[in-house]
Amino acid sequence: MSTVTPFEAVNDETGQAKAIVEAFLVASMIPDPDQAATYLDDDAVILFTGARRMTHPREMTDYNAARYTWVKKNMERSDVAPGVGETVVYCLGTLYGEWKNGDAFEGNRYVDRFVVKNGKIVKIDVWNDSAERIMKGDAE
Repeated sequence: MSTVTPFEAVNDETGQAKAIVEAFLVASMIPDPDQAATYLDDDAVILFTGARRMTHPREMTDYNAARYTWVKKNMERSDVAPGVGETVVYCLGTLYGEWKNGDAFEGNRYVDRFVVKNGKIVKIDVWNDSAERIMKGDAE
């Protein structure tokens, strides 16, 4: 019986998953939702903050346009977790931009979780501090 060392789990598939996710995020920030969609599986599920279910990056762009004048991500790091038949990539950082009222903001924490299978993103979970900041009146 052979044993697997922790380093054998890290392979080209995990590096590819990280690159796919980061390319998706860059396209999303342009925003170019059609380019971002090329990294998604046809049946991909996107769960945005507040459990808003979406199926195309265009819905993410529209949602953000209703909340922000513009928004970008300061991508601080990506953590990759290889699994059986899938790779999970966590992207962490902060958002910066301008609220709809014209006020600038920065330091708005986010975590995005991506599941990548067969070279495509099949699931995205998005969390950030925007709701907290809006509730506190930072965006009004």
